[in-house]
Amino acid sequence: MTQICRIRVKGQVQGVGFRPFVWVLAQRLGLNGWVLNDASGVLIEAQGAEMPAFLVALRTEAPPLARVDALDVEPLQSADLPGGFEIRASAGGAIRTRVTPDAATCPDCLAEIRDPSARRFGYAFTNCTHCGPRFSILRSLPYDRAQTTMAGFTMCAACNAEYSDPADRRFHAQPIACPDCGPQLWFESGGERVAGDAIAMAAMALKAGHILAIKGIGGFHLACDARSEKSVALLRKRKHRPTKPFALMGTLEIIAQSCATTPAARNLLQGPAAPIVLLERKARDHLAASIAPGSPALGWMLPYTPLHHLLMDAVKAPLVMTSANLSGEPQVICNADARAKLAQFADGFVMHDRDIARRLDDSVERVTPGGPTILRHARGRAPNTCPLPPGFDDAPHVLAMGGQMKGAFCLTRDGEALLSHHLGDLDDALTWDEYEKALGDYAALFDHQPQRVAVDAHEGFRATQAGRAMGLEVTPVYHHHAHLAACLGENGWPRDGGKVAAIVLDGLGLGPDGTIWGGELLLGDYASFERVAWIQPAPLAGGDAAQSEPWRNALVRLDAAGLAHMADKLFPDAPRALVRHACASGLNAPLSSSAGRLFDAVAAILDVCPARQSHEAEAAMALEALAIASPGAEPYMLRDAPEIPIAPLFATICEDLKGGVGKAQIAARFHATLAECFARRARRLLDEGQASAVVLTGGCFQNVVLLDYMSQALRGLRVLSHQKLPANDGSLAFGQALVVCASPKTPERS
Repeated sequence: MTQICRIRVKGQVQGVGFRPFVWVLAQRLGLNGWVLNDASGVLIEAQGAEMPAFLVALRTEAPPLARVDALDVEPLQSADLPGGFEIRASAGGAIRTRVTPDAATCPDCLAEIRDPSARRFGYAFTNCTHCGPRFSILRSLPYDRAQTTMAGFTMCAACNAEYSDPADRRFHAQPIACPDCGPQLWFESGGERVAGDAIAMAAMALKAGHILAIKGIGGFHLACDARSEKSVALLRKRKHRPTKPFALMGTLEIIAQSCATTPAARNLLQGPAAPIVLLERKARDHLAASIAPGSPALGWMLPYTPLHHLLMDAVKAPLVMTSANLSGEPQVICNADARAKLAQFADGFVMHDRDIARRLDDSVERVTPGGPTILRHARGRAPNTCPLPPGFDDAPHVLAMGGQMKGAFCLTRDGEALLSHHLGDLDDALTWDEYEKALGDYAALFDHQPQRVAVDAHEGFRATQAGRAMGLEVTPVYHHHAHLAACLGENGWPRDGGKVAAIVLDGLGLGPDGTIWGGELLLGDYASFERVAWIQPAPLAGGDAAQSEPWRNALVRLDAAGLAHMADKLFPDAPRALVRHACASGLNAPLSSSAGRLFDAVAAILDVCPARQSHEAEAAMALEALAIASPGAEPYMLRDAPEIPIAPLFATICEDLKGGVGKAQIAARFHATLAECFARRARRLLDEGQASAVVLTGGCFQNVVLLDYMSQALRGLRVLSHQKLPANDGSLAFGQALVVCASPKTPERS
């Protein structure tokens, strides 16, 4: 029996070769009809006896970059269909579809640029419907060439023939190009363009120890030979980056020489997103000593564009590949800015003339005891659209502004949430400018008109102030409630799924009592929460200074434990009297239960961090690295009370130090103690029937040692953690949006 159907395909289905896939499938099954892109995704009308097989194959055989979220099928009695099957031009309308993230070079294109007989041999901008730039070149929807930064490159006859052939893998590949008609690559030195092979000159410069600025998909990188201590040290000096680990690029063979590569890690490295993946470092490697001082992990990525592959083929060595920017500023993306801002860093430039529509840092990911997790949501992952959990079908259109650190915002509409890419620390003026530009960019790109705005409850945050200035209904959301909701939402927890025990451990966030929280056990859901247990608060001595100077946190914790003499011994040159006076008088010393500052304090006592951190979480990362060396540690025993007593913990740590216990064992016991204290209390909530699951969220859960101890302590319970979105403030806006959608409270008018 011949069936006629109208089929609506929703999901990641534009710019991924979905229409030619449908065309080929229809030819194979003998169907008549047509397919087109429109503002909601892909629309199909088809007729044929093999319709059931066609519907199954739309899901099971979709192209590599496609993601089918919904397949709505409407049977038709009749339709005016052509005799064969056609691919029709895009239709307009209100924008409802999503944008595909940039994707790493596919095997077919990689083989092509290495084949001397192919017309794209050695061409740095080779791509097809299965790979290449997407979000980074898109100016507006629908995704057609005229709406991208490829609009100025007119296709030659050969490219146009491929672009027009539904059987070709480049059918409607909007960035399609070749050496005759596409973007060009060149090398610059001393402010002048140098004639010759740009890749060969760049490889020669890198081998000679020079530092290069290289224009990629989402911005410029600074690159040098990762084996050369002289080159790496020079890059650190020029960037004013004394210790923060550098990201690295290499082949799988190169990576395996310095790090353990598990199957899960290789899957991340080789996936279309091609993120930086943190890998366990081997005891001995061939890299410069200052690549990642003291770190047990290295951040590696594979070449993810033809340009990077060609460069790696020529250099045959590991490269530092770090974002090119002035300290604290956003990554440089345009040629003019690169020349103006990076000349002080780079000895040469690898440039090209394809514009970057929006800045995209490299995503950063890690394999944890709970599975893969995202630390920075950016290139290859953004923009990430995910369905709202069950029960949010009537959710309003919300703009959630996020927090101050790791700036990102979220849009909700039509049952979906769209989390922006990582934008950085909004304390920086230029990063704030980028945040404001991105707000306008996303609103225009996705035709989003919010009805309500969600903001962090901290009135001093720039994003909060901007949200209140929009003239819309505003709902303030407490920081740690947003973390709780983000983890629930990522895991698809239903709106009526009941309460959970949320262990929220991070740096800081304003609590309802007016103090700074950061180490809490909450009992709650999307709509509400209560604080069940928390770390004993201590002053943040010097306010913001406590985040950058770990000794301050150690001093206040030791003083509270009656161990002021120990602080005097450990920090003889620090301005202790001044800090103590400030704490005693309450001057710039707000109380905080921050777990992040607790990590800083222990790291300072164990003398594994500098007096002043040169980058965020430097002390905590050093403590984690130390703890890795002593697995299976037993926790210190602390009294069971809602306010977790910290003074006895520091007293015991000091006793261990005095008794000659190794620092690695003390660091590991601290991690185990923090996990045990919170896990014991969370388990009790489940045993009493007050909660149905445990949530692990907040930036401290990027620490694999803590996560491992926590997972062991919660064994046998249902545990929800982050895998698709960051546990840190990068997912805060998603949680804010869900709280607003679920909140019974009347929002404020800004």
